[in-house]
Amino acid sequence: MTAERVILVTGASRGAGKGIALALSKPGSVIYITGRTLQEGDAELPGSLASTAAEIESRGATARAIACDHRQDQEVGSLFAVIEKEQGRLDILVNNALLVPHGLILPGPFWEKPLALQDILDVGARSSYVSSYFGAPLLLKSAAGLIVNTSSAGGRCYMHGPAYGAGKAAVDKMAHDMAVDFRPFGVTALSLWMGLLKTERSLKVFTEHPELYSEIVAVAESPEFPGRVIDALWGDPERLKRSGKVYYAAELALEYNVQDIQGEQPPSPRGMLGDPTEYSDACIQ
Repeated sequence: MTAERVILVTGASRGAGKGIALALSKPGSVIYITGRTLQEGDAELPGSLASTAAEIESRGATARAIACDHRQDQEVGSLFAVIEKEQGRLDILVNNALLVPHGLILPGPFWEKPLALQDILDVGARSSYVSSYFGAPLLLKSAAGLIVNTSSAGGRCYMHGPAYGAGKAAVDKMAHDMAVDFRPFGVTALSLWMGLLKTERSLKVFTEHPELYSEIVAVAESPEFPGRVIDALWGDPERLKRSGKVYYAAELALEYNVQDIQGEQPPSPRGMLGDPTEYSDACIQ
């Protein structure tokens, strides 16, 4: 039986990737998920490919969990070879894999933090390019493919320092430039700024420092919220008009009448964090 939707969500052992994969788990969909944590207990934080796959299946979709280290281009290439062999196409690619270094939210200037913070430029910015590179030929075989780079307002404002900011700015700009190349083929590429999510990592921080985050928790989004927005994007027959742009997930949710899992309408952080990045129309080949 031919799948109605073939989807790949990178970095889906936990966090935003897991939430997005679950939100896209509709009957008839085949969802490929990647990560390095195969089973519960293999990592410090809860979450694994096995548990995400089980939840996807419980919602009526078909899950394909594939262990992949997105620092290794050969592994990424092999991943897309599997998708091509099994499905022959890819409809939705969510570039979400991110290596979150220890010390990211430490106070102080960047030179007093671990040098390893720049790892976020490898699994994050670079890995999004590599996945898009290998995924492009399969997206061209879709009726109307969609690439979403998960990002944040840190691509435009100061957030966690220059390594984090450069990584987010990079995936935003890649979505814009890839959209130029994809436009003649009907593939949409855009960047989605997520708000503060109630991920396993964030909930641990909230618990450890309730005095610092009590007000923020009240407006935090579930990890499934951006996935609900992506699902609505897929259902928009005019989504190509959005290609190459950067959007707050909360603002697209309002346009598409999408709510969070408990019916909440998360507010846009625009007033606090600023407008989404806009790019020039100039195009130099």
